[in-house]
Amino acid sequence: MIRKVVLTNLLLCGALWAQSVATPSTDSTTNPSTAQTPAKAEKTATQSRYRPNRFAGRAGAYYRLVWGVDSLAVKWTESGEVIKFTYQVLDASKAQALNDKKNEPSLIDPQARVKLVVPSLEKVGQLRQSATPEAGKSYWMAFSNKGLRVKRGDHVSVVIGQFRADGLVVD
Repeated sequence: MIRKVVLTNLLLCGALWAQSVATPSTDSTTNPSTAQTPAKAEKTATQSRYRPNRFAGRAGAYYRLVWGVDSLAVKWTESGEVIKFTYQVLDASKAQALNDKKNEPSLIDPQARVKLVVPSLEKVGQLRQSATPEAGKSYWMAFSNKGLRVKRGDHVSVVIGQFRADGLVVD
């Protein structure tokens, strides 16, 4: 019986000690207006998600000047079965190579050691836009990720003919 009482008191003291360590103290040295409650700190942490820079300033300038495209993005869609690559055309003549049907697009993930291709469906055709590009419009293509080899956060490369975009992060 005494063992149960002692054990219960130890557990209670441990729980109280853990609570006192976890909560911030507001003594005279701490400014109460800047102290955050645990609920407020948790809410702030969930609102400020890390969003990586798509690419460095020079890489963005390169894609705009040489290829006439901007806003390159790779997204994990359809529960990971499809990886969608999107881009916005700034200069239609420079971006012609990206929409050319002769250029076979591929998405390369060196971490997963896999090369994804755009699937071609029997009645629909390839899952990509191949119309003549127009400035100011966004275009996309979908890569098949069968087996979920490419994961969110992976750094991938998209290759379409001579075009190559390295270091794109899968969102």
